[in-house]
Amino acid sequence: MSRIAFVSETWAPEINGVAHTLTQIANELLERGFELQLVRPRPVDRQNDPHVVKELQVLAIPIPDYEGVRMGVPAPLKLIRFWKAHRPDAVYIATEGPLGLSALFAANHLGLPVVSGFHTNFDQYSEHYILLKMLRPFVRPFLKRFHNKSAITLVPTSSQANALKAKGYKNTKVMGRGLDPKRFTPAFRSDALRGRWGAAEDDLVVLYVGRLAAEKNVPLMVNALQALHGKDPSIKAVFVGDGPMRKELEQTLSWAEFAGFQEGDALASYYASADLFLFPSRSETFGNVVTEAMASGLACVALDYAAAGELITSGQEGLLVDYSDDKGFIDASLTLGQDLERTRKMGKAAKERVNQMTWSSICDQFVDYLHQAQEVSDARTQFSNV
Repeated sequence: MSRIAFVSETWAPEINGVAHTLTQIANELLERGFELQLVRPRPVDRQNDPHVVKELQVLAIPIPDYEGVRMGVPAPLKLIRFWKAHRPDAVYIATEGPLGLSALFAANHLGLPVVSGFHTNFDQYSEHYILLKMLRPFVRPFLKRFHNKSAITLVPTSSQANALKAKGYKNTKVMGRGLDPKRFTPAFRSDALRGRWGAAEDDLVVLYVGRLAAEKNVPLMVNALQALHGKDPSIKAVFVGDGPMRKELEQTLSWAEFAGFQEGDALASYYASADLFLFPSRSETFGNVVTEAMASGLACVALDYAAAGELITSGQEGLLVDYSDDKGFIDASLTLGQDLERTRKMGKAAKERVNQMTWSSICDQFVDYLHQAQEVSDARTQFSNV
């Protein structure tokens, strides 16, 4: 196997968890000498990714009520012609929109091995966006049919794999997420950056990294920060990210720092210069920011699911609360927010917990699953020829 086709509604330089994961895997594959193809909606700049050998762009249309996100129109005939001319060894479909559906049809028509990814928690997203809410009764059975037509469906946690199996999903496999331990490390802690925030060495800095939007359960974050600030006005809060709720948050939390999007060394410094990471989201399939925060030496308060549920032992690397327990989340934030020594001790444990997670090992899993899908496809071809 040497040529892999990616199909995705989102791709770098877009900033979201799916694009981040695909970028890391693609980089690892390129280092190993694989040829990559890319099928995606046409980006705003209309430029091709210079790292892929072949790229097919389709017409992009916005998703109503979801700022900054677009989907590709179905293009089954284009895909069939594209893959007939440049046949890949395997296809990875990362998103289940119209483009992904047409890619699944085209790949099956051509007898190409297909692996799909379950990257987005649709049920949670649909609670916050009108169009998605309207489509929810139809999308649930569609997603199951979609993924069951691929040889393997990759999910990031064992708990999610079990949940999907209980709903009738077949051939689900766990492929976690990695991180760059040289990038996300306490070594990037910056006294100068903390000084800009007005934080002394013995002041607690609370960090949030992610989209500032309703589906990330940001209102619960606000309630926790207001409770913390009410107990101790010296506490600092820092938001990294952007989204439709930013202006509202800036008005509600006028004492907090809003840094917008950060990347590279700057992002690493924001993580490492804080003390406590709050993550109230209920819409994650994994949550890369949790592992990045842990690697940076931060204790975490999070809901007991996704990456946090897999990686954090409550009371050791942070505090976990039940998925629907808003009061418990606020109470846990107050518990650590008023005990800086304990919080920093948990942060050191968090760093140790994720030290061995690498994108290289995740890529090993990814390639192995593609080989498994190829074996299934070859077996089906041989059977049909008997």
